[in-house]
Amino acid sequence: MRTRKPIVAGQFYPSGRNSCLDEIKECLEALAPVFRQEDAGGESLPETIAAGIVPHAGWFFSGSTAAMVFSAVKQRHEKIDTFVIFGAAHGYFGPMPALDDSDFWETPLGDVAVDTDLAERLLNQKLAVSNPSTHRSEHSIEVQVPFVKYLFPDAKILPIVVPPSEKAIVLGQAIGDIIKQAGKTVVCIGSTDLTHYGPRYGFTPAGIGSEALEWAHKINDQDFIDFALKMEPKGLLDSAAKNGNACGPGAAAAAIEAAKSLGKTKGVLLAHTNSNEVMLRKMGTTSADSVGYAAIVY
Repeated sequence: MRTRKPIVAGQFYPSGRNSCLDEIKECLEALAPVFRQEDAGGESLPETIAAGIVPHAGWFFSGSTAAMVFSAVKQRHEKIDTFVIFGAAHGYFGPMPALDDSDFWETPLGDVAVDTDLAERLLNQKLAVSNPSTHRSEHSIEVQVPFVKYLFPDAKILPIVVPPSEKAIVLGQAIGDIIKQAGKTVVCIGSTDLTHYGPRYGFTPAGIGSEALEWAHKINDQDFIDFALKMEPKGLLDSAAKNGNACGPGAAAAAIEAAKSLGKTKGVLLAHTNSNEVMLRKMGTTSADSVGYAAIVY
């Protein structure tokens, strides 16, 4: 049995069981008031949830935003058989979406099984390749898996690293078709952060300072979010390529297209924040750099 070992436990999230549980509970408690009034933000959750978009920074910065999506899924579905988790291709430059060949992914809360049945169905369509090395150093999927284990302890995962090309849209359509035939309750998750702005990231088209950071949040991030909410994956991919407003646009595009295939017509924005807002709230300080985070469900 092959097990994929964590690479960012102890960095992006706690490596010990108890500390990991404590931080997950903190993330969920931070969002509890929002979900006690279902239409917070002006729009109700969908009756069923087919997909979501989550951030993948360290939990200190984006854990509560990611938890919003998993909490929303829990509200609508007591049991999920499989989460298809589309990851960003931070260090993978191959043309095809890449599956891991592990049987399990290890988390501080215990192992999570990979849905090898769905993986085989996808590989048989030749729309993805098996490339485990791609997953050994990629964190965008890993940071989601403990939330799955905590809220849906029996759920499996299908981890797929997705390059930012139109193959992501083809992949999403195929996954949607597979889900409709599989006889399982499956939710697709697209893992991406938004604009990485500031000198640290070498991206300062609006200059440096508070007004530039506001542009990154209110203009550049919002362009991505608008395409995501309208469920226009091609526009989203083009915007990311042109404007640098997402590090995992392929993952988001695949999740959106899968949701469209499953009958969804619009997204619901649960939250949009950034690392500077989090730092100000938690530490009372800000930075010259900022990364955007959004939580969206379909």
